[in-house]
Amino acid sequence: MWVIFAFGSALFAGLTSILAKCGIRKTDSTAATALRTIVVLLFSWLMVFLVGSQSQIKNIDLKTILFLTLSGLATGASWLCYFKALQLGDINKVVPVDKSSTIMTILLAAVLLQEKITLFKGIGVVLIAVGTYMMIEKKDKGSKPAPQSNRWLFFALGSAVFASLTAILGKIGISHVESNLGTAVRTGVVLVMSWIMVVVTGKQKELRHIPKKELGFIFLSGLATGGSWLCYYKALQDGPASVVVPIDKLSILVTVFFSYLVFHEKLSLRSAAGLAQITAGTLLMLL
Repeated sequence: MWVIFAFGSALFAGLTSILAKCGIRKTDSTAATALRTIVVLLFSWLMVFLVGSQSQIKNIDLKTILFLTLSGLATGASWLCYFKALQLGDINKVVPVDKSSTIMTILLAAVLLQEKITLFKGIGVVLIAVGTYMMIEKKDKGSKPAPQSNRWLFFALGSAVFASLTAILGKIGISHVESNLGTAVRTGVVLVMSWIMVVVTGKQKELRHIPKKELGFIFLSGLATGGSWLCYYKALQDGPASVVVPIDKLSILVTVFFSYLVFHEKLSLRSAAGLAQITAGTLLMLL
């Protein structure tokens, strides 16, 4: 059953990237992250009450709270980096770098959770690394790069690092708590962190000038994220992190498909070959 939830997570995560990109064309990414986190938080607590796990909150021990908090902080940092990268770069380049967090997650799962790295997983890691490199295609030598054109890569790498920490800390944090409740608690941490960043960076003034259309997309991206999280952490609670995470990263296929339909971003032969390698490497990890 956890496999179904893992694939559901991938579907919603792929839609999240597209909807979020539509919502940050003119809107600051930090402000958008803070707004969409409100939606995710409400969605998370709605699910808590639907499954009736709210009464378990009093039984959460300090260790679980600590790891849920750390996971929330890592998630917040990953989101802030990811949506800034989306705002600065092409979605077909940002997403592969972000999904490379699979590599670090597998290594951390082996060290911290004693999950074995099989031959297939090892080959999968190599394929994902090579495929990611191929998808970050360089501009033609004859064209001059735009100012700050590589800033998106810095933020995308930050997103990947924090995302891998999120998976490991989240796995530990939800081991003794119902997954929906754990998701709701850690989302509260993300909300606090994101709004602190809004205030610290002075972005609160920009909230008044967000176009209604973009606000709608930000809202929808929050719903998609909520759906992805609930599926992801349910899968993570019941299945091994080293398998759940790779399935979730198949969201790149959803993202690439919709980025072509919505933003008309086309893959070159090199990028398409890289995407094929990332997909093959991800599927190998399921064996």
